[in-house]
Amino acid sequence: MESERGIGHIAGVAPGAIFHRRADVLRAKLHGDQQRGISTLRDPDGSRVADAIVLNGGYEDDEDHWTWVRYTGASPDKDRDTLTKKLLRSQSWSYADNAALKLSHERKHPVRIVRGYKGDERYSLRDHYRYDGLYEIAVVRTATSKSPAPDGTDILICQFDLHRLPDSQQQVTQVEKRIAELLEQGELDGDDVEKIPETRTTQVQRLVRDAAAARRIKDLYDGRCQACNVRLVGPDGKPYSEGAHIKPLGNPHGGPDVERNILCLCPNCHVRLDLGSILIEDDWSIVVRSGGEGASVLPKLTVKREHRVHLDYVRYHRKWWRNGSKY
Repeated sequence: MESERGIGHIAGVAPGAIFHRRADVLRAKLHGDQQRGISTLRDPDGSRVADAIVLNGGYEDDEDHWTWVRYTGASPDKDRDTLTKKLLRSQSWSYADNAALKLSHERKHPVRIVRGYKGDERYSLRDHYRYDGLYEIAVVRTATSKSPAPDGTDILICQFDLHRLPDSQQQVTQVEKRIAELLEQGELDGDDVEKIPETRTTQVQRLVRDAAAARRIKDLYDGRCQACNVRLVGPDGKPYSEGAHIKPLGNPHGGPDVERNILCLCPNCHVRLDLGSILIEDDWSIVVRSGGEGASVLPKLTVKREHRVHLDYVRYHRKWWRNGSKY
């Protein structure tokens, strides 16, 4: 299996792909182990480096902010309490997995990040794993854990800060490659490519929007708008809806491209959300603001149990617009 993996993207597996179990992640060649957090392989010179990590609620010192992650290294089973996620003794840089991740930092190898269902609830799926793209290891340090050892002494940990690579360095899909070719040949105008930001360069420059995540949310609601209950159907009998990000992607917002930050909306309600014409309260009540009078919306947002929209994004959107900010 190791010989079939490598550093960087795995052909045919785009960021946003989901997997039911760790065994499926292993079969997709995204990670080399069904249990360990750090996946390693041999570099051409024979040195062992890290190619991927799984974020699945490993240690109390871990932090996940989507665009950057603070990750605690690995320890033998005897050195940790799996129930409390606390370490019993200090970690070592000589431990194979930590040494491999450190060497990847030194060699500037990106690593694949897979988020599991036990990870940060803002980003994790309910019962699946998701491949979330490439991250660079920006900082390696020895840090002190939040909790001391059973005897009261400090526990030192191997700590890594990882930053998500720019959108241009995330995998480009076959569709986007074709669009880039057509744009280069002059066979397409930017307006002809629905939902692809207009570009005049030879490559498609875009925010990497997880089309798969948006599609999963739209399928969950069968194309019915969560805000107004409208279900648009085309002549072909297929529903049309849009995946709307509550906390917007890109600067200055930095919203994540995950299911918990996406709503299934009709085009009108998508624009209303993006303009701040409607706000959503913590109890899912929809507030129609000045400038949105006459908009026919439901008293409350429709939210299915499987969706699990996270309130952090709803609160961010509400605070942004109530403070009078503009995009």
